[in-house]
Amino acid sequence: MTKHLQCAFLTATLAGLMMPAMAQTSSQPATINQRKENQQDRIANGVQSGQLTAGETANLEKKESTLNHEERDMRKLDNGHLTTADRKTLNQQQNQLSNQIYKDKHNAAVQNTNPKSEVGKRAENQQDRIAQGIKSGQMTAGEAARVEKNEANINKEVRNDRAANGGKLTGAEKAQINHQQNQESRQIYRTKHNARHQ
Repeated sequence: MTKHLQCAFLTATLAGLMMPAMAQTSSQPATINQRKENQQDRIANGVQSGQLTAGETANLEKKESTLNHEERDMRKLDNGHLTTADRKTLNQQQNQLSNQIYKDKHNAAVQNTNPKSEVGKRAENQQDRIAQGIKSGQMTAGEAARVEKNEANINKEVRNDRAANGGKLTGAEKAQINHQQNQESRQIYRTKHNARHQ
């Protein structure tokens, strides 16, 4: 019986000693890479839920890409390391980007996540593929910005064509949009399956 008490006492003592270390670890600020991954997940979730339009996503991913390039340049200047000043600068920029993600996800602009038309269903499918690529890291921020810019351009063309034709697309317009969506689909595939990763 005393061995069981000793074992229980030892376990409780070890747990008591580990608690401050665990608490200290969890209260540490997120690293630059953890924040980037978190923000990419937030963007991917916004794309998939329709809270972010293709244009908003392209803008956010372009800013994320610029921030990634800036970090790489900072590291090059200091043999692969970031100085305290570098970390402070990057943290401020990540805070700004985080605020922009929040604003874009909570504004009135949304992507249709339940389209009725074939064109709309293809656009929604491609948005889901892009969101998966962002979330999995198969797409870098720059790649996601490029494909989302293409998506935004296609969406704009569809809106303009519909506005010019009383809300409908002509057969020729549908064929043209389908051709562009085929090109975009191939681009998404190539981007997700190249050697670059986030």
